[in-house]
Amino acid sequence: MIRQFYNYYISPEKELARKIKSVLGFIPDNLRLFKLAFFHKSMNNGEMPVGNYNNERLEYLGDAVLSTIVAEYLYKKYPGKAEGFLTKMRSKIVKRKTLNTVAERMGLDIILTRYSQGKLSKSMLGNAFEALVGALYIEYGYDRTRDYIISRVLMRLLDIHELENNDDNYKSQLLEWSQKEGKHISYRLLSKFKHDKRDRFKVAVFLDGKEISVAEDYNKKSAEQIASSIALKALDIQNLNGD
Repeated sequence: MIRQFYNYYISPEKELARKIKSVLGFIPDNLRLFKLAFFHKSMNNGEMPVGNYNNERLEYLGDAVLSTIVAEYLYKKYPGKAEGFLTKMRSKIVKRKTLNTVAERMGLDIILTRYSQGKLSKSMLGNAFEALVGALYIEYGYDRTRDYIISRVLMRLLDIHELENNDDNYKSQLLEWSQKEGKHISYRLLSKFKHDKRDRFKVAVFLDGKEISVAEDYNKKSAEQIASSIALKALDIQNLNGD
């Protein structure tokens, strides 16, 4: 409590502490750790050291912790469902698009904007959320992190039942169609380049060796999803689940 009082009222970072409280609902003891969670590698306004000072390691840890929390939550929520259903639901929750939405609904952009010189991207929001989960795990351990994610994120910011009936995994849909039709779908990274100090990926989809769509994004998997969506439209393939 003393540390939290200091962070909120006395610390040179009290502005950050107050923003974190408004977004997360609490004031962390280790303010520097949580500040790191919001520091993307492309961000540098001269205030913080460059190099290894970014949230990538926390993001890596948070990704693993979040996947475990969601797996446990789904296992208990759906006692009668098979492994395939649970795996698909977990994928829907932890995929980049969903995490970007969660981060936006939480208001993480309020903090990210503080350390960004350029325009925020959706993927930076999702990255920060995963890094935040990593920071929560380091500071409070698994049980408290799990309880926070379930009560403050899964039960408040996501409609699990809507996710059950929604399938926007375009890559999976395209691959499923190709298997049924005896076609061969492949993906190729055409280029990787810098844009706004960040890596950007250009990906193409090939059908039986012929290029049918191209897309780019700051995340390779996201670029593949966009390219797959374009390919589905080009091939006039409807949602295989009938949604």
